[in-house]
Amino acid sequence: MSVIELKSKKKTDQDYILQAKNIKKYFPIKGGILKHTVGHVKAVDDVSLNVLRGETLGIVGESGSGKSTLGRVILRLMNPTEGQIIFENQDITTMGNRKLRPIRRDMQIVFQDPFASLNSKMSVFELIEEPMIVQTEMKRRERVEKAINLLEKVGLRPDDRFKYPHEFSGGQRQRISIARALALNPKFVICDEPVSALDVSIQAQVLNLMADLQDEFNLTYLFIAHDLSVVKHISDRVAVMYLGRLAEIAPKKNLYETPLHPYTEALLSAVPSTNIHSRREKILLSGDLPSPSNPPSGCAFRTRCPRVHERCSVVRPELKEVTEGHFVACHLYNNEQ
Repeated sequence: MSVIELKSKKKTDQDYILQAKNIKKYFPIKGGILKHTVGHVKAVDDVSLNVLRGETLGIVGESGSGKSTLGRVILRLMNPTEGQIIFENQDITTMGNRKLRPIRRDMQIVFQDPFASLNSKMSVFELIEEPMIVQTEMKRRERVEKAINLLEKVGLRPDDRFKYPHEFSGGQRQRISIARALALNPKFVICDEPVSALDVSIQAQVLNLMADLQDEFNLTYLFIAHDLSVVKHISDRVAVMYLGRLAEIAPKKNLYETPLHPYTEALLSAVPSTNIHSRREKILLSGDLPSPSNPPSGCAFRTRCPRVHERCSVVRPELKEVTEGHFVACHLYNNEQ
């Protein structure tokens, strides 16, 4: 599979903050008395994508689609089984921890559950201060000023720095996580289901905050979620994953108005709408999500696809550009069919 290029605009490597090429992440399955490897869970199976500087690329899919694993591999929190990760024109795929350490300042992550990701024994100030101690030579006075500034940026009070995570609501804890992620002035932030654990009313506040911070700090987001309405609110482009593979990727408007892949159509049909004129007929997918340890041959979606045909079981569809910037992996749009 070739890396996605927005051909009409002739993007160069300088336009991309991140290039992920043919990423695979397989987890071994051990069996028998001697615990030999008897198979693999193909969590991410040959995914290529580029992220433009300053954009928000949303990644959506059901649980088990591999989207969170992809995010962790991109950040090198996990090592890829195969593939190449290029960040700021540097190949970080096999880079050792010593060389990777200064690069990590520019790559941060906001996790789904702020209570689990924040050390309950550390005060808010200590949580925000920790990365500055590890990665910079800032003096304590500078660290205090930076922490206070960040707390104010995310909508908390300076005095909140003396409190502990359990003293805050879920939305406030996520604001603390965001402040911590911004402590080193990163360029690229992966948001792994950052609002899925929050109430709907709080979700909108946090999403608006993240959009404001993106403009102010010139951030690039890779936004992972299973809720298409959330992704629509914040993303510039959207990639759809299914069983470790990319099914479709397109500018937000194109994907939501004219989805091409049958899986994307099914996902969008399940999104509630108050507009009776824009409601889609609900598409019910048959069967269960196949196991990533034994994915179907050919197209991974063929066992549940309402438009499946013979070629789908034989040949794996390539991700191809159908209209400008709109890529889909489906034989319905393959001229060779």
